[in-house]
Amino acid sequence: MRIGITGDTHGSVQAMRKILQLTPPVGLWLHTGDHATDANMIQHATGIKAVSVRGNCDYIGDGVLFDEYLELEGYKLWLTHGHKYIEHSVKADLGYWAHQLGQDIVVFGHTHEPLCEYYDDTLLINPGSPSRPRGGSAACFAVLTLEAGKTPEVEYIKL
Repeated sequence: MRIGITGDTHGSVQAMRKILQLTPPVGLWLHTGDHATDANMIQHATGIKAVSVRGNCDYIGDGVLFDEYLELEGYKLWLTHGHKYIEHSVKADLGYWAHQLGQDIVVFGHTHEPLCEYYDDTLLINPGSPSRPRGGSAACFAVLTLEAGKTPEVEYIKL
């Protein structure tokens, strides 16, 4: 299963168009928040289900949750913006909460910087930002490939 991952899009129509032009075939989209409603644009344009979470720049009352929990290809995946959980260290804080919640993979945003690293046995994935990259990173999004019993693979696609 291939999963498109974006977030921190901040309503940039230009970034969303580029994502849609560059995306390889995927079966699901995840949006890590900060203009979570951009996920609706992806779903409408592609017909592919998009799951989003609320970020610190999203409106309260839009019906989007702060956290979503999915089980895909035998992996427990936690989708969150991350701002409610990151206190001192992105990796240690999200790794701690993932362990407490029994999650294998954390997909998060907030930092606007791509990240794909393990914290103990938990894979932490940040797709970066296609509209407002930080830390010298390029505008990008990610594609996660999951197959039961195999190591997850993450590819970053620059805009």
